[in-house]
Amino acid sequence: MKFVLLPVAALGLIGATLQAAAPAPAEQADKRAYTFFNPTPDKLLRELATDRPDATESPFTVDAGHVQLEMDFGNLTKNRLAGVRTTAGELAPFNLRWGMTQNLELGVFVTPWQRETAKPRIGPSERHNGFGDTTIRGKLNLGGNDGGPFAWGLIADLKLPTATGGFSNGKCEGALTLPVAFELGGGWEGGAMTVAEFRSRGAGGGYRGVWNNTATLGHEIVKDVAGYGEVTSSVGDGAHVATVNFGVTWKLSANTQLDAGVNLGVSRRADDLGVFSGLSRRF
Repeated sequence: MKFVLLPVAALGLIGATLQAAAPAPAEQADKRAYTFFNPTPDKLLRELATDRPDATESPFTVDAGHVQLEMDFGNLTKNRLAGVRTTAGELAPFNLRWGMTQNLELGVFVTPWQRETAKPRIGPSERHNGFGDTTIRGKLNLGGNDGGPFAWGLIADLKLPTATGGFSNGKCEGALTLPVAFELGGGWEGGAMTVAEFRSRGAGGGYRGVWNNTATLGHEIVKDVAGYGEVTSSVGDGAHVATVNFGVTWKLSANTQLDAGVNLGVSRRADDLGVFSGLSRRF
């Protein structure tokens, strides 16, 4: 995994330097006393920050003592590769995020139902339905959680093989992510992440490394409605997978946001098209 260490270290160094150089936000509240069992008062809550709808994870954590639900109402992907047309969809996949301390959160990703249909040029179609794998997450913010022009953090994921219907490889897998967020001026905001993912080699045993990188750029369109554009790239799994993504968010209140988006494959191995809509709600 040496090819991952250089960009991770570089992003970390840049983040630490910018965070140290940035002026502290005026009258920033000291929230270190708040925990999951001693919730942060509503008047001290950060502005709602979500890990969706783009693929780029945010470095911001949920305030201590609060829970945030992020989910797709549904999503659909289509792809054609090697003469096989594949259609896949998920119903209500969600992520629950628990704020544990000022800068630490825990989360769980669950897919209650999914379906995949593969139709070759010749022969019958194959269809699978079932529950998805479950991912456990820990996120630590390393700077900029409560304000400033730059924020960064560290995310650790552990995938558990809970899927049914032939969707799971039966192996635990993991990933380490370094996400960053930054202000660009003129109302523009950006984000990026680099991910070292560890996937099972299957029957051969052991794990192989996959390197994922994303970058996103967003701006408010009208009051409470914003749009974003994003590029993603994944290498190290026998193919290059790249997409260009677009979407919108609509902030209904301080604690509720709707979103929708479309993902377009720009490499042969990427899904040709993905569409989704969803919701984020803080409690």
